[in-house]
Amino acid sequence: MTEPAKTWTREAAQSLYDLPFMDLLFEAQSVHRANFDPNRVQLSRLLSIKTGGCAEDCSYCSQSARNGSSLPASKLIEVQQVLSEARKARDAGATRYCMGAAWREPKARDMAALVAMVEGVKAMGMETCMTLGMLDDGQVTQLKTAGLDYYNHNIDTSERYYPEVITTRSFADRIDTLNRVREAGIKVCSGGILGMGEEPADRLDMLVTLANLPEPPDSVPINMLMPQADTPLAEAEPIDPIDFVRIIAVARIMMPRSHVRLSAGRSDMSDEMQAMCFFAGANSIFAGDTLLTAENPEASQDMALFAKLGIQPMEPEAAPKVEAAE
Repeated sequence: MTEPAKTWTREAAQSLYDLPFMDLLFEAQSVHRANFDPNRVQLSRLLSIKTGGCAEDCSYCSQSARNGSSLPASKLIEVQQVLSEARKARDAGATRYCMGAAWREPKARDMAALVAMVEGVKAMGMETCMTLGMLDDGQVTQLKTAGLDYYNHNIDTSERYYPEVITTRSFADRIDTLNRVREAGIKVCSGGILGMGEEPADRLDMLVTLANLPEPPDSVPINMLMPQADTPLAEAEPIDPIDFVRIIAVARIMMPRSHVRLSAGRSDMSDEMQAMCFFAGANSIFAGDTLLTAENPEASQDMALFAKLGIQPMEPEAAPKVEAAE
C-alpha cells in the first residue's frame, strides 16, 4: 500500500532551506538515491509547434503579444514536420518529446493536428508531453485518448506573487487545469521560474503548492529566468547560484519521486553549477539548442558534461516501439 503524501507547510520548507548548505545537499542526495539512480538523467526534447502572438501577458515571455515583444506570430506547424523532428530527437537519445504552443488555449480547429502529433510521437516509442495553455474537459479527453503521457502547465511562482507576473489568467486557473489533466489520467509536469523579482519565501510557497497537490507532479521543471529583450523582466537581477541550488534540493526532498528538471537557464550556468544541481537531486534536462525561444546548451556540451560526471541518459520507461509511417 502506498504511503499517503506528506502535507507540507511553508515553515517545514523553510526549515529545510535554512539548513547548512552541506547538510541540505546531503539530505537531498540521500532522498534522491532512495528513489532514483543517482547517475542517470532523463533527456527530454522540446519543440515549439506554434510560436509568438500569445494573448497572455506573462512578463518573462518573448512570445506575448501584449508585453512589447516583437517576436512574430507563426501558425501551428505541420504534423509531418513535428514527427520528423521527433524522430531526430529519438535517434539522438531523447526519451520524452515535448511540444509547446504559444496561445491561451487551443481552438477546436487545432485539435485534429494535435492528436495526430501525439499519436505519431507515441508510435516512435517516446513519451509524449504537450504544453498548450488551458484545456477544457473535451480537449483533455481527446489528448488522453490519443495517448498523451504528460501535460506541462507551470504555476510559475507563488500565489501571492503571481499577479505581479501575469494578469491575463489567475493562479486558480492554473490549478484548475492541472486538476483537470490529472483527473483524466494524464501525468502532470509543473514547476516554476526563479529570478523574476520574487522573494525567497515565494519560491518555497511555489514548492509547497506543488508538493501538496493531490498527487505531486511527475516532473517539476525549475527554470532560471533568462531575461528576454523587450519584455518587462528584461533587466531582472539574476538569482544567486547557491540560492538556486537550495531550491533544487528542497524540491527533491519535498517531492522525492518526482523528476526534478533543470530547465531553462542552463546556458548561463557553469559546469560546476549544473553538477551541484544534479547532486542536489535534479535528474532531468531538456536536450537541444533551443527551449521554445531561449537558448539551451548544445547536445555535445551536455554529453561532454555527462562524461565528466559519469552520468548516463535515463532509460525510457518500458513501452512498445512501433515506428510511425514515414
